[in-house]
Amino acid sequence: MDITTILIAVAVVAGVGVIIGILLGVAGEKFKVPVDEKAVMVRELLPGNNCGGCGYPGCDGLAAAIAKGEMPPSACPVGGAAVAEAISAALGVENTASTKYVAFVKCAGDCEKAKDVYDYVGPKTCVLAQNSPNNGPKGCTYGCTGYGSCKTVCEFGAIDIIDGIAVVNEEKCKACGKCVDVCPRHLIELVPYDAPHRVRCNSKEKGKEVKAVCSAGCIGCSLCVRSCEFDAVSVDQNLAHIDYDKCTHCGACARKCPVKIIS
Repeated sequence: MDITTILIAVAVVAGVGVIIGILLGVAGEKFKVPVDEKAVMVRELLPGNNCGGCGYPGCDGLAAAIAKGEMPPSACPVGGAAVAEAISAALGVENTASTKYVAFVKCAGDCEKAKDVYDYVGPKTCVLAQNSPNNGPKGCTYGCTGYGSCKTVCEFGAIDIIDGIAVVNEEKCKACGKCVDVCPRHLIELVPYDAPHRVRCNSKEKGKEVKAVCSAGCIGCSLCVRSCEFDAVSVDQNLAHIDYDKCTHCGACARKCPVKIIS
């Protein structure tokens, strides 16, 4: 093969490469997706946990919503006040205060107060224990099994298992909601951080059945309802509930509760 043939081959390959490059450049310009610079800026300020606590599947979705004005700068529960202030300053908008929430475990049935009906032998996870007889060894089928599935998913070290039940460290909790989603008994909820009175029970059973398996359960007596002057407490399915929008923190319900389950 002479040098001329080699040069021709090189020229053809180079020419094809140049043509492909031009075509790709044209296609890139024609089909490129517009980038919202505000969304990019907001995304850089978000912590990046992609926890879904804001209601969006990830930080990208929240950033886009904040940039469009569909969500406030304080929408990220993980970032808190510091991130909200940074986003507000970057976008030049007012930082409206938002209610701080924390995870709350609706169970006071620790090892002393709640009875087990058998010795459980199996994987120590709440989700798997739920598939065993009685939905787990604890006599109360609504209470915390204490195997820590919520603790496992918490990225912030805000949950510990103490004396057989999950306990939330409210100063560490970011209200991301992962523990709420993973609990098979649905006994974790997000409540206002400054709500001093909460019902530490999740049982829907009648009083007699509750007392048979736990000394710290709500018996549905309605004394809390009758003591509240602000219509903030109700009893549904034998369980007391507090409407935090109506609650004035007077503490009358807690004082009247005979089993002291309102803390």
